[in-house]
Amino acid sequence: MANLENVPAIERLFAEVEDHFGTLDGLVNNAARFTTIDPLKVTEQDWDFIHSVNLKATFFCCQQAARRMLKSDGGRIVNISSLGGLRPWPQNSHYCASKAGVIMLTKALARAFAPKVTVNSVAPGVIPFGHWDDRIERLVAATPAARAGTADEIADAVVYFLKASDFVTGQVLKRFGTGAANLALT
Repeated sequence: MANLENVPAIERLFAEVEDHFGTLDGLVNNAARFTTIDPLKVTEQDWDFIHSVNLKATFFCCQQAARRMLKSDGGRIVNISSLGGLRPWPQNSHYCASKAGVIMLTKALARAFAPKVTVNSVAPGVIPFGHWDDRIERLVAATPAARAGTADEIADAVVYFLKASDFVTGQVLKRFGTGAANLALT
C-alpha cells in the first residue's frame, strides 16, 4: 500500500513488489478520484487533488513498472481512463482533463516502452457508484447497450489487454457493453 500522491512512496511500493515477487508481469492503474465542480469554482487544490492521483500517479506507476518489465521478459500495463477523457463533461472539466491525459499518456508510453511492454487503456462508459440522478439516466440512455456497465465488464476488458498479443499496444477500449459490437478500439 502506498500514498500515490507521493513519488517516493510509489518507488518504495514497486521496490517492495520486486523484492517480494522478483519480477513484475502486469500493472493495472485503477486508482482515481472524481469530483463535480463548476469550472469557474475549481481551485488549485481541487485541480491537484484530481491530477495528483489520476495522472501523476498513473505516470509514475507506469514508469516504475516499465523499469522492471524492461529488465525481464516484458509485461503488460493497463491504465483505467474514462469516457470523460473522450467526452467533455462541463461540471467535471478537471476530471476530464486528467483522464484525457491518461489516454495520451497510454499512447505515448506504448511507443516508448515497445516492443517489450504493452500499454493500453480501458475507458468505460457509465459505471454508476452511489446516487443516480438525471445526468446518469441520460448517459445510460445514450449507451449502446442501453444500460449501465458493471465492474465485471471492466475486469473483462482489463483481462483482455493483460492476455492480448504484444501486437496490441497503445489502444483504448472505450464505452463498451454487452457483445463485441459495443467494443471500440482506437
